[in-house]
Amino acid sequence: MLGVLHSRRGLAVFFGLAGLLVLAQAAKISAKQEMPAQAKDEAALLDGFRHVEVASVSDALEQIAGKKMYMTHRMRPIFQTRFAGYALTVSLKKEANHDPDALKGMLHAIDTGGPNSVYVMVVEDGNDIAGMGGLMGTAMAARNFSGAVIDGGVRDTAYLQKIGFPVYALGIVPSTSVSHYRFAGSNIPVTCDGVPVSPGDIITADPDGVVVVPKAMAPQVLKLAQDMDFKEHSMYAYIEKLKSIEEAVAKFGRL
Repeated sequence: MLGVLHSRRGLAVFFGLAGLLVLAQAAKISAKQEMPAQAKDEAALLDGFRHVEVASVSDALEQIAGKKMYMTHRMRPIFQTRFAGYALTVSLKKEANHDPDALKGMLHAIDTGGPNSVYVMVVEDGNDIAGMGGLMGTAMAARNFSGAVIDGGVRDTAYLQKIGFPVYALGIVPSTSVSHYRFAGSNIPVTCDGVPVSPGDIITADPDGVVVVPKAMAPQVLKLAQDMDFKEHSMYAYIEKLKSIEEAVAKFGRL
């Protein structure tokens, strides 16, 4: 009889735990289903920018905003890549120093970022100064940043390629910013390779380069860029068939 009681208690405990697991799983599913509308919209927006050509984004911005929002040919990737995310800006000012905390704010800024962040760093007069390297790239990758754009140099590129963390920079150099620079602020407006960037702007990059999309106009820019992409991709077969780019441009109105 005692054995039977123990068995019944064991079954009760087992089914009790099973019930708790079922409830926990249901709670997770419910949480996913109840994602706030704003979060869903932002996720859809970034997904759209990750699948549209950066050249089309650049053209759309020029039509809508009437200004250049693309970085120059000097801003190149350490490997072919494509990403989009929200700008987390950092500024370094040139200043010789022996202050061990001179760059502490730069490191703290990285630790405040997360999934979908793009690290946008401006290194004053920094063409030959590495603004970041393998250690910073490892931290960004661990925090699921989308990528980094450095108005300055980058080093440890072999390791960054090994871990697959995408970086655009003005050049590859072995130098350091330690003792030569001081942190000047994060999440502030900056000018990166001639383009104004505000915290939270969308940074989109592919093998053609980097474009900055002001967050307020991002939905409008994405829609026009997607329309441009559709027309251009439709034109390829049309041009091959007719062997005429003039007729294709006349039909689709896209060049």
